[in-house]
Amino acid sequence: MKKLVFFLVCLFTMQVVMADNDKPISFEQLPKAAQSFVKKHFANKNVAFSKVDKGLFDTTYDVMFVDGDKIEFDKQGNWTEMKCKRTFVPEAAVPTQIVKYVKTNYPDAKILQIEKDRYEYEVRLSNFWELKFDLKYNLIDMDRDDD
Repeated sequence: MKKLVFFLVCLFTMQVVMADNDKPISFEQLPKAAQSFVKKHFANKNVAFSKVDKGLFDTTYDVMFVDGDKIEFDKQGNWTEMKCKRTFVPEAAVPTQIVKYVKTNYPDAKILQIEKDRYEYEVRLSNFWELKFDLKYNLIDMDRDDD
């Protein structure tokens, strides 16, 4: 029992130490796929900084723009989150099926944020709707957050 408790304490301590292991990097140090994505879809924006966050089990990359917009990438350079504060997520960067659904059902709304994980896409619209899609782009949940 003591060994188990000791192991758990060590594991927890390691996670705390590794939890804030991010450091600034140059844009050229991002994975090539991430660099290409930024150049293609956010060419008109100025990069404020880039950083890498090396966790215990995963590595992520963040690109922050001067206007406050942010993109997060996984270790291969695939986007996992795009968050726009003053503008909108470029339609060309969003899966076509999601863009089509938003245009059909919310023609006046724009996508402010999109997040992708292993199971779903989460989309936040300018009209305060939050939509969730499965990986086959079927709508699975929606919520209105206008607090």
